[in-house]
Amino acid sequence: MSGSDLLLPEQMTVRGAGEAVAGALKIQDGAQGEHARNYYDTFDGMLFAAGFSLVHEDGMLSLIERESGIVRASLTATPPRVPLFAADLEPSPLREELRELTDVRALLALVQIQLRERRMSVLDDEEKTVVRLALEETSLTGPAGRVERLRPRLRVTPIRGYDAERHNVQLMLEHQLGFRPAEELLVDEAVRVAGGVPGGFPAKIEVPLRFEQRADVAAAAVLRALLGVIEANLEGTIEDLDSEFLHDLRVAVRRSRALQRELKGVFGPAELARFRAEFRWLQQATGDARDLDVHVLEFDAMRSLVGGRGYEFMQDDLSPLLDVLCARRRQAHVRLVRDLRSKRATRLLAEWGAFLEALEEADESERPDAARPIGELAGERIRKVYRRMVKMGDAIVPSSPAEDYHELRKKGKELRYLLELLGASLYPVEVVKPMIKTLKGLQDVLGRHQDREVQVALLRSLGPDVSGAERPEGTLMAMGALLGRLADDERAARGEFAGRFAEFASNEQRRLVKETFAS
Repeated sequence: MSGSDLLLPEQMTVRGAGEAVAGALKIQDGAQGEHARNYYDTFDGMLFAAGFSLVHEDGMLSLIERESGIVRASLTATPPRVPLFAADLEPSPLREELRELTDVRALLALVQIQLRERRMSVLDDEEKTVVRLALEETSLTGPAGRVERLRPRLRVTPIRGYDAERHNVQLMLEHQLGFRPAEELLVDEAVRVAGGVPGGFPAKIEVPLRFEQRADVAAAAVLRALLGVIEANLEGTIEDLDSEFLHDLRVAVRRSRALQRELKGVFGPAELARFRAEFRWLQQATGDARDLDVHVLEFDAMRSLVGGRGYEFMQDDLSPLLDVLCARRRQAHVRLVRDLRSKRATRLLAEWGAFLEALEEADESERPDAARPIGELAGERIRKVYRRMVKMGDAIVPSSPAEDYHELRKKGKELRYLLELLGASLYPVEVVKPMIKTLKGLQDVLGRHQDREVQVALLRSLGPDVSGAERPEGTLMAMGALLGRLADDERAARGEFAGRFAEFASNEQRRLVKETFAS
């Protein structure tokens, strides 16, 4: 499948294309036939972003470089069931490549294409094959079972050592016969025709803003994009295709709440109070399921903290704990589905979308920031949140309660969202990007501290749940050892905090914030 695609000249039929090629080149016909080609990617297009396609065709599952068509790794396999996780594949280079590319995301079916193919070899004067051609008629089954015809293509595949011949054949096909390079790959055309978006639906949004743009117009544009992320991830969350659907949904909800809070002056107070309360409910309704997702996903890493040399058995003793976590996760997902399918959730998203569409036309008498330039308002909020973080962090000492670290982490999320959603579009990238990087370093330490505190509290609450295990004394002993290691790591995170915070709150960083985000 390596090579480049050419589209047929206007009005030329597939049969006519075959005759034209055979009349201009020394051709030897190869196999002809029909077969199916299936494409897969994650919901957010991780393979697409990395420049790959996962394809099943003729009994082979292959990871292929999108532009060159070179097969990176392959495996003999029947068409895989989806959702497909890399770990589901048998040990192979393909499994390792996909693990590296997709992490915990599931591979989903993108599109299935039906191909009718005529293969041809271009021969030189010595009857050697120097280029391979494939004339392809393609179609797919669209909505309601309707067959959609795609544009026929001529695929040109090079032979190692015959680059000049391939170049000459391509020139002849384009300049003498009128073939033209395809502007998009076959898979992208198929996805588009099927009603999808090539590249999937990334959770990261980039809404271009202008410094002088009305603040309410800019806020509505960003919040509508975030609403799109919530809605796009809703069904995948309900169907439990992979854990990242819920993660991306929750991040979009958190970002929406942060903008509601930080840009409150662009909204009417009564409407804002109602929507803030409903978004808080949505955040809480999805919290337990996400927490248990994380506990299950990170269980192997957590288990590796115990069982040094001679005590490896302790890791096995923790298996009943994983069973308990998985059972709780299933119960939490049932509650999650109930809430997301509720009239309350449906009404919230519909009314929020309608509210944003009408925001610019709303009465401004109670919206003092509505007509302000978004650049001015964003800079003001970034400065204030940064100064607040510096003040909070300066007050933290090694003996400070965990709540102080947690509150600083939450405030850090607000600053990061302001920088990513507004600052990155309105202020110099050479200031914003390093600031986000430094903030992420601080957030990583604060997040580790919070995660360990939550894990310790969870483990302490699960003692009764594992008492029915086959060897409860072994499990409880292993849990005790794990509690000790988690507490040690929580203290280590506290020890690392001062260095990370010092970088974030340095005099140079304070100067940059003051100068960059000034009114």
